[in-house]
Amino acid sequence: MRAQSSATAPTGIAVDTPARASTAGGTLMAALGVIAFSLTFPATAWGLEGFGPWSLVAVRSALAALLAGGCLLALRVPLPDRRHWAALAVVGGGVVFGFPMLTTLALRTSSTAHAAVVVGLLPLTTALFSALRVGTRPSRTFWTAALAGAAAVVAFTVQQSGGALTTADLYLFGALLVCAAGYTEGGRLARTMPGWQVIGWALVMCLPLSVPAAALALSYEPVALTAHSVAGLLWVAAGSQFLGLVVWYRGMAAIGIPKASQLQLAQPLLTLVWSVLLLGEQLTVAAPLTAAAVLVCIAVTQRARG
Repeated sequence: MRAQSSATAPTGIAVDTPARASTAGGTLMAALGVIAFSLTFPATAWGLEGFGPWSLVAVRSALAALLAGGCLLALRVPLPDRRHWAALAVVGGGVVFGFPMLTTLALRTSSTAHAAVVVGLLPLTTALFSALRVGTRPSRTFWTAALAGAAAVVAFTVQQSGGALTTADLYLFGALLVCAAGYTEGGRLARTMPGWQVIGWALVMCLPLSVPAAALALSYEPVALTAHSVAGLLWVAAGSQFLGLVVWYRGMAAIGIPKASQLQLAQPLLTLVWSVLLLGEQLTVAAPLTAAAVLVCIAVTQRARG
C-alpha cells in the first residue's frame, strides 16, 4: 500500500500533493513552536514584574501541568511504561524545573537580549549531549563549528560583563546543560511515544512538587498582579511550557528533526527583536553580531550532521 498518492501536473511531472501538504503543515507547526519559544524570555521578564522568581517558576509549572494533565485525561492516554519513568524524570528536571528556574534567576539581573545570545548555544549543547548519550560520532567539521560557536558566546559574555563572568552568566550556562540533558532524553523518548505526551507526562510527574512549591513560594514572595505580570505568567505556562512544545513536536514529526532544527536557528534573533519591541531594550552591536555568528555555526553543524 502506498502511503502517499500522486497527482500528475500538466507538464507530465508527478507531484506528491499529500506529501507537499504534510510538509507545509509540518513547517508551519515547527515555525509556530519557534515563535512561542522566542517569546519565553520577554514573557519571563514581564512575569518578574509581579512575581518572585521562585513563585513564577513554580506557578508556571503547576499551570502547565494542569493543562497537560487535562489533555492526557481527555484523550485517555495510558500511563507510560515504568521503564520510561527515569527518562521522564530527567526531562522534568531539565525542561520543567531546571531551565525555567535558572533562566528566571538570570533574568533578574541580565537583559533578555544577553540571555538570548547565550542560550542560542542550546542546539549545539543538545547535539553534544546527544553524541555522548547515543554514541554517535560527529565529524571534525561538526566539532569545529560547535567549538567556534561556544567561543563566540563566551567572548560575548566576558566582553559584556567587563572581563569576568557574572552570576547571571553562570545561571545561563547551567541552564544550557540541564535543558540539553532534558531535550536529549525527551528526543529518545519521542521515538517510542508522541512528543507532546513526553512533555505532558514530565509536567504531570512534577505536579506533586510544583503545587507545594507554588504555595510555599507565594507565601514568602510578594505578588503584584499587573497586566504584564499576568500575561507573562500565562504565556510561559501555556505557550512556552506546553502548547509551544506540542506544535514543535508535531512539526518535527512531519518534517524531521534536521529541517525543524534549521527553523530553530532563528529563535535567538527573534528574541532580540521581541526584547526591543516588548521591553524597549537597547541592543549593543555585539548582541546581533554574536547571535548571527552562532547561527552560522549551528547551520554548519546541521549540514555536517546531515
